[in-house]
Parts: sequence; C-alpha cells; structure tokens
Amino acid sequence: MKKTLFMAVDLGTSLIKTGIYDEDGRCRALAQESVHSEQPAPDQFIQRGGDIYASVLRCMQNAAAQTESPEEVAAIAFTGQMAGFMGVGDDWEDITGWSCSLDTRYTPFARRQTDKLGEAFLTVSGTGNPLFPSKYAWFSHDFPDQARRIRKYLMLNGYILGRLGGKKPEDAVIDGSLLTWTGLADVKNRRWSEPICEALGIDISRLPRIAASSDIAATLSERAAVMTGLRAGIPLIAGAGDKIAGCVGAGCLYGGAMLFEAASFGAISCCVDDFRPDREERRFDILNGAEPGKLYAHYYMPGSGITQEWFINHFVREQNEGMAEAYRKMDEAVAGITPGSDGLIAVGMLGGTVMPFDGDLRGVFLGHSWSHRPEHFYRALTESFGFSLSAAIDRINTCYPEYRDENLIRVIGGGTHSPNCLQIYADIIGIPLETFGQDDTALWGACVLAAKGIGLTEEPAEFAEKHLIPGKRYEPDPERHKTYHRLKEQYLRYEESLAGLCRERIH
Repeated sequence: MKKTLFMAVDLGTSLIKTGIYDEDGRCRALAQESVHSEQPAPDQFIQRGGDIYASVLRCMQNAAAQTESPEEVAAIAFTGQMAGFMGVGDDWEDITGWSCSLDTRYTPFARRQTDKLGEAFLTVSGTGNPLFPSKYAWFSHDFPDQARRIRKYLMLNGYILGRLGGKKPEDAVIDGSLLTWTGLADVKNRRWSEPICEALGIDISRLPRIAASSDIAATLSERAAVMTGLRAGIPLIAGAGDKIAGCVGAGCLYGGAMLFEAASFGAISCCVDDFRPDREERRFDILNGAEPGKLYAHYYMPGSGITQEWFINHFVREQNEGMAEAYRKMDEAVAGITPGSDGLIAVGMLGGTVMPFDGDLRGVFLGHSWSHRPEHFYRALTESFGFSLSAAIDRINTCYPEYRDENLIRVIGGGTHSPNCLQIYADIIGIPLETFGQDDTALWGACVLAAKGIGLTEEPAEFAEKHLIPGKRYEPDPERHKTYHRLKEQYLRYEESLAGLCRERIH
C-alpha cells in the first residue's frame, strides 16, 4: 500500500534543505542547496530574494528527483528563519533583500525603538528584541527612495510561498508562529497590533495576512511545477518557523515540554499555556505555537552555532580536512579539560545578545594565558552558551513555577553530533538531555503540519510522537553541576560588568 508523501522546505540562513517524508515519518529524499550571501562590510550581511528562490527551486527539484513517485507528494510545507525583514514591490520585485539578524545596521534604530516602546513590545508582542520594526526604520531612513516602492512587508516564507504559488504580493501570508519577532503583533490574540503599528508609522494594510500553521496558503503554480519536477496544484501549507516546527516534530506540544535546538541559532523552548512575559530580566520571549492556545517561552542565542563554525574554520581545521572531522576532533579534545576551561571565560555571542538585548556585548575572552590551547577556547565558548541557556531556564522556572519539575530536555540540531559538548550543557543546566535517532526534526514537524492541513490527522502531537526514535540520553554529573552553578554566577557578573566596556570600545 502506497504511503502519502509530504515535502518540507527549510529556509535556513546558509542552507535550503528539502525533505520528502512518508506518513510514517520515514525520510524518502533529502537535498540541500547553499544560499549566496554578501558581506561587503563588517556589519553587513546581504541575501537577495531571487538567489534564495533559485536555491529553493533547485533544492525541491533535487529532492523530487530522488523519489520514484514525485507525483504522490500530497502537500508542501515550509519552515525556517523566524526573524528578519523583506520588502517587495509589484510582481515580487525584491527591494530590500532578505535582511536577517546577521546584518546589524539596524541596531541603533532598535535601541531607540526599545527605549520608546519596549514595554509594549514585551507585553503585547512578547519580545524584548523585535527585529522587523527596527529594520523597517533603518531601511526607510537609509534608502528612502527604494522604501517608497515597497508594496508589502513580509517574512521569507511569505515571499517563497507567494512566488511558488503564483500569488500577488497583496495576497502574501505570514503564519502565526512568526509574529513575535515582527514586534508588530498582539501575540496573545494572533493579530496585528494597531497601537504599535500606529506608533511606528507602519500601515497595517502593507503587512501580510496572518494564517494558521496548517492552513493551505496557495497551490503550486504551473510554472513552479515545471521548474521543480512536481505536479501543479499541490497544496502549499503555511508551516511554522524552525523553532516551532522543531517543537512539533519533537513532540514538545504539552505544558512544560522543553526543547533545546543546538544549531546555528541555538535556542531553548518551553511549551506553556498562557502569556507571562519576563518583565524583570527579559531573558525569554513568548512565541505562538503551531496550535491555537499553545505558546512557548523561548530563549535564543544569535549565531551560537555559527560562532562554533567560525572558530573551527579559522583555528582548528587543517588544510584538506573536512568540517565533520574537525568538529569531531575538537569535541574529543574538550573532554579532557576541567569545568571552567582552566580559568578561561568567553562571551560567545559574536553578534551581540538579544535576551536581554545588547548589540555591543560580544566577542570577549578573559583569563587566557600561555597554557591555553584551542580546545580551551572552544570549551569556553560552549560553556558560555550553557550558562546563557541555564540563566534563561531559571527565568522560565520563575515565571512558570508549575513546570519546574520537568526533568527532561529534548535536543535537536547539528549539535547533537557533538556528545561531549552536550554533556557540558547537561552538567551546566542540571537536567538530562535526550537526542533522537533521526535528524531534521523541523522538516518532519512541517510535514506533521502538512498532514493536518490536508486532513490526514487532527492530532499533530499524537501523529508526531508515534514516529519518534529515541537517541542518546545525557545525565548531568552532580559534582560538575555544583561547580558550574558557581561559575554561572561568575559569568553573569562578568556579563553585567562588560556591557558598558564593550559599548565604549565599539563606539
């Protein structure tokens, strides 16, 4: 008996990934395409919409060519980046390019907007770091002529969906999971916030229609079908941002369930049942889940995995050595170093921190001496990410004490292939970590949403959970956890003290 097939497209920062899965969760095909980017100056990171769309088409075509029956793909769903800004003109003309958090020219505008509307951003939109409005202000200020030509402001998934479906820009959509980091929405009620948009001078009619994650947003156009090797008319499901799709695919769909994504943009997400922003420390945001009524207390580390890749590339990898081997070598090396990296401390977010927001607190190593080797620096970076995660979990437990006794964190992402780094995280956080036997959980989560979208299931949690394959469990060591608890407090004091110095140094 033939199984229903689903295609999922992950719109990543550096890679487009496409997977074809059957209804039992088995991956039938997997393809990826790199995304071209330009870095003409230190704070600039530019990606063109046309380049991304071309990568998506090639990736979909490559995945379709790997299966004997591409005509049996019943639906296509989308996941990927959750924060950024894009403005298009008539006929999907890319005016702004896709601008994600790695392009930091927006940060001066973010500070001014946060000073003015920080409380509304947090208590209405659920975030202390809204990317969309500050990028809107930056682009309007620096490129006023181009800004006047913009017909619609949207996210990357809306751009790709619209082009694949042959829709007009005025019909663009955004799924509810992406609302928080626009900073323009009433997240609790899943709608645009008129007071916030008015305060920022943003016309709501220029924003996309808000769709549910399992909604059919369009169907594959004849033109896109020819270019991908698929049949025309396949339903295009709105899907969810990668953080939320990962939670769906990992079965983290009940109150207190927690997911750690060890990836380019590391994150911790805890499923919660109501809206309680962290007004005191602003260490987490609140995202909409794929299902109405579900929310996530969410902390993310911008570029954490990219920072590790940068270090491996520049200071570890030898000529003609593959990245996987270089990562494995460094993961083995850090196991021989004691907690605290022999006195070396790192502030590892090279692009600044966002929860709480500080674009200047970045790229600091303290305490290194002639005895420190590359593995010390790599372990210090890993520990800094662990300290930040642990501090965020402390705040989630404070705001949601009813979930404090949850005793497991599921882990997804490329970092699951670094067992010693995962043990470091478990020792710092003090909660067991558990991986899965399959990769690309966000792709599978998008397929689960596609299954709901076409009526194959009404219970995404049940549908996802029954296909999960348990992986490895990492138990925290009690003695190392005690040591790390002390070091975490020291790290947080350093963070607070360094903020002003970093700002002074940069400006």
